Amino acid sequence: MIFKRSSVFNLPEFTDFISGRLLFVVGLRMLTTVLGWWLYEITNSVFCIGLIGLAEVIPSIGLSLHAGYIIDLYDKRKILLRCVFMFGLCVCSLLFLSIFLLQHPHYKTQIVVGIYFIIFLIGCVRAFLAPAFNAMMPNIVNKNLIPTATTWSSATWLFGSIFGHASAGFAIAYLGLTVSFFIIVTLIFSSFFLLYLLLPKPCAVEKSQLKNNSWDNIKDGIRYVISNKVMLGALSLDLFAVFFGGVVAIIPAIAKDVLKVGPEGFAWLNMAADVGSAAMLAVLMIFPISKKQGLILFLTVAVFGLSIVLFSYSNSLIFSCIILFVSGLANTVNSVIRGTIMQIKTPDNMRGRVMGINSLFTNSSNELGKLESGIAAHFLGAMPSVLFGGIMTLVIVSISFMKSPSLRKLEY
Repeated sequence: MIFKRSSVFNLPEFTDFISGRLLFVVGLRMLTTVLGWWLYEITNSVFCIGLIGLAEVIPSIGLSLHAGYIIDLYDKRKILLRCVFMFGLCVCSLLFLSIFLLQHPHYKTQIVVGIYFIIFLIGCVRAFLAPAFNAMMPNIVNKNLIPTATTWSSATWLFGSIFGHASAGFAIAYLGLTVSFFIIVTLIFSSFFLLYLLLPKPCAVEKSQLKNNSWDNIKDGIRYVISNKVMLGALSLDLFAVFFGGVVAIIPAIAKDVLKVGPEGFAWLNMAADVGSAAMLAVLMIFPISKKQGLILFLTVAVFGLSIVLFSYSNSLIFSCIILFVSGLANTVNSVIRGTIMQIKTPDNMRGRVMGINSLFTNSSNELGKLESGIAAHFLGAMPSVLFGGIMTLVIVSISFMKSPSLRKLEY
C-alpha cells in the first residue's frame, strides 16, 4: 500500500519540489526556535517573545489576500523563487546582527529593534510564500494524486519541523547563535537551488476572466470560501484552536523558568510534538483516513486541547515531552484533513486566492497565538496561561461541533 501511494515520487519535479520545501522548512523552524531563544536571552521577557508573533502577523494579515490574487495572476515559480531568495536575505541580516551584538553588547536595545524590523520583513515575505507553496501542488501532480501529495507535503513540513526544532536547540548549545544563523542561511539558499529546477508555472486564469479592479477579484475568493461551509468551518476551527492552544512561543520561558532545563531540554520540548506528528504521518501513509473525516477532525482537535490542559500541570521534562508528543499525534490528523479539504475543494482558477485566505487563517492563528501566549503568560504566568489556552480550545471545539453539521458529517 505505501509503495503504491508513494508513486508521486516517480515525478522528478515533485521530488525537487518536496526536497526544496523540506530544506526550507528546516531552515524556517530553526529560525523560529533560534529567534525565540535569542530574544528571551537578550530581554528575559515572555512578552517580548509574544511580540515576535505581532511583528509577523501585521504584514501577514495585510498582504495575504493580495498575495493570493498575485499568485493567480503570475507565474507561481517566479513568485516562489523571489520569496525564498528574499527570505534568505532576511536571515543574512539576522546573522549580521548576531555578529554585531557579540562585538557591541551595549547596543542591545538597538539590536532588539533591528530584530523586530527584520521579523516584520519576514512576515511580508511569508504572506506570499505559504500560498505560493500550496498553489504549486496541483501544477506538479495529477488531481488523483493530490491526497497522497498533500500527505507527503504535510510529512515534509513536520519532518522538517522536527529536525529544525531539535537541531536549533543543540546548535545553540554547542555551536552558538552566529553559527546557527549561518546554517539557516545555507539551508534557505540550498532550497532556492532545488526550487529553481522546477518548470515555469504560468497562471491558470485568463486575464479576460478577471475583473478590472483587483479588490473585486480578491472578493471573489472570499465569497467562495464563505459560501463553502465545510472549508470555512475547517479554517475557523484551526484558527481558534491554534490561537488559544499553541504553546510554542513561551516554551523558552517554560524550559528555563518552570522545568529548569537548558538549551538541550528546550530542544527536546520543541521536538516532542513534531515527533508525535511524524509518527502519526507514518501511520497515515500506510492507513489513510478513508471515512468520517469530519468527525475525526473534531475528535483530534479535542484531544489536542486536552493535551494542552495536561501540559499546564506538568513540572517534569519527561512528562511534558510525552504530553506534547500526544498533541502532535492529534494535530497532524487535523492538519492532513484540513489540507486535503483545501486542495480538493478549490478550483484551479481560484487556487491562489483561496490559498491566500488559507494562509491568512493559518498565519493569523500561529502568529496571533504567539502574541496571545506572550501576553497571557506575562499577566497570568506561564503555566496558568497554558491552562487557559487548553480550556478555551475545548470550548471552541464544543461550539464548532454543534454549529457546523456539514463539517461534522464530512467524508471525501
